[in-house]
Amino acid sequence: MKHTSCEACFIFGGGIVKNRVKELRTAAGITQQQLAERVHVSARTIISLEKGQYNPSLLLAYRLAEQFGTSIEELYCLKENREEEDKRYENL
Repeated sequence: MKHTSCEACFIFGGGIVKNRVKELRTAAGITQQQLAERVHVSARTIISLEKGQYNPSLLLAYRLAEQFGTSIEELYCLKENREEEDKRYENL
């Protein structure tokens, strides 16, 4: 599943990494509570992820990607974020 941009973001390694958790969850027609139960975290964790207020563990990132049938790279917009970071460094 390809996308054009990500709306939410979270802090990762000192930078901002966007994610598609809310987008994919709503497209799947599941609630935050249902997703939380499926990936073994609290609903508050999912809410924080969607708001860009929580830095997930690698295990949680993997579980979420698996839940949505996508890669961690796609779920967290890593290619897009890498390109944005490269542009910032070019302008220094």
